[in-house]
Amino acid sequence: MGKYLVLWEVDQTKIPIDPKERAAGWGLLMALIRQDIEKGLTKDWGAFVGESNGYAVNEGTELEVMIGLAQYVPFCIFKVYPIATESQVNAMIKALSG
Repeated sequence: MGKYLVLWEVDQTKIPIDPKERAAGWGLLMALIRQDIEKGLTKDWGAFVGESNGYAVNEGTELEVMIGLAQYVPFCIFKVYPIATESQVNAMIKALSG
């Protein structure tokens, strides 16, 4: 199982002008995020203050992460980076050392 840094951004063209509609949309987004946290797919999630983007740390297989992120399309755009843990980096250093 891998760990992934997910940088997300809400598509600005999908954000309603009306504050009540915007609040409803964010409410739906947050409900999906809560489900992902409860399922264990999302380990950490945050929004950058004053922006319509943020980050998540997801854990799972590549397929599980792809399926999880697909539910947010077309409202969010993602950049996903696989993360190597401290122990994995130390194993790589040990392998290089012979």
